[in-house]
Parts: sequence; structure tokens; C-alpha cells
Amino acid sequence: MAQDSSETFPEADVVDARRVYTRTGDDGSTDLLYGGRVSKDSTQPAAYGDVDELQACIGLARAAASDEARIGLAEMLLGLERDLWVVMADLACNPEKLSRLDDADGRPTMAMVSHLENLIDEVSGRFNPPTEFVLPGPNEVAARLNMARTVCRRAERSSLAGAADSSAVVPYLNRLSDLLWTLARWQDESPFAARSVPVDPTT
Repeated sequence: MAQDSSETFPEADVVDARRVYTRTGDDGSTDLLYGGRVSKDSTQPAAYGDVDELQACIGLARAAASDEARIGLAEMLLGLERDLWVVMADLACNPEKLSRLDDADGRPTMAMVSHLENLIDEVSGRFNPPTEFVLPGPNEVAARLNMARTVCRRAERSSLAGAADSSAVVPYLNRLSDLLWTLARWQDESPFAARSVPVDPTT
């Protein structure tokens, strides 16, 4: 007679792969990649949580750039979203198991940072850079890119504590925020005076 599966696998211990919820984080802890658990408010989850938010913000900018005239921008943003999966994997990995990501080429590299610098240089040639403080929001795409930039800066700050010493996460996020600023300026469409705050030398 076959053994009742409920005796071997108590209901509370079985995780249905179709379920979004697992209940394992109800105690305020979360799994690290390749093993180990940490508090959800510790440095690693805080950092990759900010990068997760950044990825969502870039997705919103890409959705707003769906018209044919912005297809090049949308493709660029899609590539950035894919890069951020690699960034999150680095931040979410058990620090003692980072070599497993190295073996799979699953960590951010300085080559990825150089690629962002090349994009910044290329896009910067498409517009005249502002010489004054800029007010974000002349159109939806530029506004969403500006929002993504601010979240990127927060993710960079979080990663100072959350990333491993050997990681290229912080340089990558630092350069990405520069790229997002550049993309937002490229997408600004209103006259320069309408999107700038003049500096009053008397104040």
C-alpha cells in the first residue's frame, strides 16, 4: 500500500511552484542566492530592492517611449533593464558563494561600465548640454528618466554597504545615473529657458 504523501511532506512544508506566496518570509527574513538567510532590512536586500525599483522605473520610461520616433531609446532602455538583473544577482548572492556567479559570467564588469560611458559620449553628441540647473519634466519620457536617475542614485548609495568589495556594482550604478541624466536631457523638447533655473549671482 502506498504511503500517504501527507505523512512524508507535511502540508505546511510543501511549497507549490504555482504560488506567488511561500510564507517563508513572514518572519522578516529572506533567502540569499546560493544559500543563507538574512533580515529583509539588512544591507543586501536594501540594495537589491532599490535596484529592483530602478529597473521598474526604467521600464516605465521605456513604456512611455513606445512611439516609433523613440525606438532607439526604448531598445537602449531594454538593454539597461537586462543589465540590472545581473546587478541584482550580485547584490543578492551569498558573499561566500560569489565565485559561482564569476564562473557563470553573472556579475557586473568594468566592461559594462565602459559600455555605459560609450553610450553617454554618443548620446551627448545629439543635443546641446544645458549650462544652468535643469527643471525635470518637460514631457513624460524625460520626467520618467529623471525619476529613474534619482532612484539610481539611491541604489548606488545603498550598494556602498550592500555590495562586496570585489563588485563593480557601485561604478556601474554611478555611471548609469550619469547616462539617465544624459538621456533625460536628450529627450527634453521644450525651449531651454523653460526647463532651466537661472542662477542669481546676487543670492
